[in-house]
Amino acid sequence: MQAKVLIADDHPLFRAAMKQALGDMVGKDIVEASSLSQTREQLAKDDDIELIFLDLNMPGNQGLTGLSELRTRFPNVLVVIVSAEEDPTVIRNAMALGSSGYIPKSTSLDVMADAVTQILEGEQWLPAGLDAALAGHGNAQHLQFAEKLALLTPHQFTVLKMMADGMLNKQIAYELAISESTVKQHVSAVLRKLDVINRTKAGMIFRQVMDSE
Repeated sequence: MQAKVLIADDHPLFRAAMKQALGDMVGKDIVEASSLSQTREQLAKDDDIELIFLDLNMPGNQGLTGLSELRTRFPNVLVVIVSAEEDPTVIRNAMALGSSGYIPKSTSLDVMADAVTQILEGEQWLPAGLDAALAGHGNAQHLQFAEKLALLTPHQFTVLKMMADGMLNKQIAYELAISESTVKQHVSAVLRKLDVINRTKAGMIFRQVMDSE
């Protein structure tokens, strides 16, 4: 199944191995990025990219923040986490945030080929038996919060991320070159869509959901 793919990982050897493994599955139209900022740039300039393999720990990415940001800014692109991190709570949150799959780096190439095929056919993919293992993991409030993040616009997501970093409205306004009143409108929309009572609560839950440590 031919598809244009972006491999986003900061390890050149892993990117090279992935590129070689994926060549037989998706063709040779594969691009690479070694940081989250490069990933954003690639997606912004190339509308043909259909699938991203995203590492959780690449430069510029904090936990699951990169996944959520890319899903918000580029909703038509499939994002698959490929990571050495196999904590069930992290995996559960990643799927709630809209990941199309979660592939441990220990996965064999044959299994990875099956995963890519399923994902490109519109299915979510997890390693065999992991569904049952995830059943007892994940905070229900956090999972609901993660799913609601998909309701945010890219600007609202950016404001939420800044709120979670402890920035005041006037600081956010300065960084984004917008008025404080516009920031306040974004904050109000964020709290309403996420169904939380205040910015402190929103920032706290955001950090808890995004943390992959």
